Amino acid sequence: MAESTPIRVAIIGTAKRSDYLYGPLLQALPDVELVGVWGRSPDSAKQLGTSLAVPWYTDLDRLIREQAPVIGVVSVSYGANGQVGLMAVEHGLHVLVETPIAHKLSDADAVIAAARARNLKIEVAEQFHRRPLEQIKLKLLASGLFGQVHSSFNDFAGHGYHGISVMRSYLGFDARPVQATGAVRKYELAPQWSRLSDKYGPRTETQEHGIIEFEQGRLGIFHWTDVGYDSPLRWWRSSRFLAEKGMGITLGVNLEVEEQLSLLAPGGEAPQFVTIERRWERNDGGALVALVAHTGDPAQPIVRWDNPFTPVVKGHGVQWHDDEIGVASCIMSLIDAVRSGGEPSYGPEQGRLDQELITALRQSSADGGRPVQLPLDPATQSL
Repeated sequence: MAESTPIRVAIIGTAKRSDYLYGPLLQALPDVELVGVWGRSPDSAKQLGTSLAVPWYTDLDRLIREQAPVIGVVSVSYGANGQVGLMAVEHGLHVLVETPIAHKLSDADAVIAAARARNLKIEVAEQFHRRPLEQIKLKLLASGLFGQVHSSFNDFAGHGYHGISVMRSYLGFDARPVQATGAVRKYELAPQWSRLSDKYGPRTETQEHGIIEFEQGRLGIFHWTDVGYDSPLRWWRSSRFLAEKGMGITLGVNLEVEEQLSLLAPGGEAPQFVTIERRWERNDGGALVALVAHTGDPAQPIVRWDNPFTPVVKGHGVQWHDDEIGVASCIMSLIDAVRSGGEPSYGPEQGRLDQELITALRQSSADGGRPVQLPLDPATQSL
């Protein structure tokens, strides 16, 4: 596909993110054209199409025939990702599918196999590691300054596959897991306000904890509580890595986070902290231009991540927050793969592995904490 030709995209599904997130992002991205939306229900499809000012359909064949989309962004109810993702692929669309790619590993395998048979691309909307603060950390790790990461932690930085993905990103997505041990427990909590439901009362939380062993003895540690996004009792949010030549800790109270990254100071007797600077379009703000890490290392004093969505003309463009930048990066990963014929930067196999690992932790817990060997057999998946 020619670089100058806008890539035609349809939204497949009418979940909330279709309207408030995917629609505005697609309409703001250059060289991308949102050409229509599909939904099962005429009422929800019409409501979404009207909101985004594009044609709406309940017949996917007709949408494809009349609007000729190349990509489908699958945004449906939580449990329908695999089913609708497979439907979109079988209709000949490259797809961006929401997380998880499918709840059952066998369903994920069906989606992946269908795409391969049709030479179609799949990207998974796993945006956590694409957020600016995560991207600058990954660039620092790729620079070699920290050496090899020995152990990586997710401390309530994200639930399920999201938290697994954050933890794996520091080890490198090529690190191969070999065993998982998990513990899942339920506990009663004091009465409190829930921000998401806007209700006050007693609550029960489910805590998930796990250890994932990787090749070469490397470790991934996972912690999560299902009230972690909206409970005043569970405000902590952190991710960490312990590396050969330094360490990194995200310190967070809810969404207010700061990074503490350190290498060895000259002489090897103290930590030397890395300073991360946000650079904006203007002295009073505007769009994010870059994150710059000042390392204190004479050989590599600066490591920089540039925001790929910085407006070409200062002040004339979007000013997305970090999560929107992450999701837009998922979309562009798929678009770049479609244009180049290459592969998405994350891809369906990584999305499947994240789901496999959280499944393995839960299976281990259900079996009394017995370690579960990896990979899992999709035919025996119980959770």
